[in-house]
Amino acid sequence: MYTTLTRRQFLGTAAGVVLSRANAQSTSEWGAPVLDIHLHPRREEGGELNHINGSGVAKAVLLTGSAMAEHSQAVVAKNPGRFVWFTGTDMTKPDAIAVLRKNLMAGAIGLGELKSHVACDGPEMRAAYSLAAEMKVPVLIHFADFPQFEGEGVWNSGIARFPAVVKANPKTVFIGHGDAFWANVSAEVPDGVSYPTGKIKPGGVSDRMLSDFPNFHGDFSANSGRNFLARDPDFAARFVERHRAKMMFGCDCSCRDGHGAGQNSKQPLIAGKCVARETLTALKQMTSPELFHQITWQNGTKLIRISS
Repeated sequence: MYTTLTRRQFLGTAAGVVLSRANAQSTSEWGAPVLDIHLHPRREEGGELNHINGSGVAKAVLLTGSAMAEHSQAVVAKNPGRFVWFTGTDMTKPDAIAVLRKNLMAGAIGLGELKSHVACDGPEMRAAYSLAAEMKVPVLIHFADFPQFEGEGVWNSGIARFPAVVKANPKTVFIGHGDAFWANVSAEVPDGVSYPTGKIKPGGVSDRMLSDFPNFHGDFSANSGRNFLARDPDFAARFVERHRAKMMFGCDCSCRDGHGAGQNSKQPLIAGKCVARETLTALKQMTSPELFHQITWQNGTKLIRISS
């Protein structure tokens, strides 16, 4: 007896087969499926899928500026099960909260990456933290206290004051990221250095927030996260174990193919390389398979409340 499939049923079945094959490929490469919580949308057609397939990632969170909201919605719709999206905007604009709220109502499941030329404890960001609590979504913040080039400025500056913000917003789920977040794992932060090297002095504000606040989490993405893993490997291994329930993998990679093509960073650890691959390799080398799976899949899917 034969069953006739409608075109919609056929396409749905085909999409499911493609997704299953992609997930199987990702699982075989890293030993388990990987969630990337920090991928920015691409302007080239299919760029997001090219990156996660190339880097062996099963699913990714698109951190979407307001101008790319419709683009990310289309990517999510076109690739069932492979992407979800967060929404961000320039927090200095008077309509910032209205834009964020609109995109949350349109399907975004988090705020981020929030990266603006404001203080992390200023009124603009406090309004975003309140919105995140109201809408029950996480907020991913880029902290940078030092500019990396002339004219860049700083982003959500003042991380040393952030413990008071986290304490005052117990219903907001925070995810920390960026140069200042990772530099301040150490209690000693050299002035003006975005990517410090050398031994880490215990007791830094980022480390303490992860220990002290159940609603504060971290993101291993970008050169800043990769630099942290390399600068003091013994400390990093202990850090990963101590905060095993708080940390998540993200790439924040600009390469096109998940293998380093088009990577324009001059930083030694990632120049010409895929940040996702470099960070996943470093994490895999310093963790057990169980811990690697927790950081690269379980923590993120649980925190963001997305289907496995």
